[in-house]
Amino acid sequence: MADRDRPGVLFLCTHNAGRSQMAMSFFAHLAGDRASVFSGGSEPADEVNPAAIAAMAEVGIDIGHEQPRRWTDDIVEAADVVVTMGCGDTCPYVPGKRYENWELADPAGLGVEAVRPIRDDIEQRVRILIGELGLGPAD
Repeated sequence: MADRDRPGVLFLCTHNAGRSQMAMSFFAHLAGDRASVFSGGSEPADEVNPAAIAAMAEVGIDIGHEQPRRWTDDIVEAADVVVTMGCGDTCPYVPGKRYENWELADPAGLGVEAVRPIRDDIEQRVRILIGELGLGPAD
């Protein structure tokens, strides 16, 4: 996942269908190849939330090709930063990792209008994280 020259960031939520997918895609879009980024869920959904796909398309990021997946111990152990979003006690914990818990509304079952503020909150948090990691946004 991560290599010595690039930090690894892992975004986790329950279904890996909305919040973590949006965060992963914003991070990849803004950090470019200066970091490795992955996402996962404790109970992956069958597909990415259509409202999340639509909300991200509005800002020019296509997540329609993504597939929800379960996190693995290997990915968690390889990450330098683990960001959790509503997975509670099911989120894995590995000592020595930097953990952040982002309190965000769950976009499951919401329309695109209700997902937009969640998307925008995630984007701002991702921008802050990228800055904290010293990566700066991609050109």
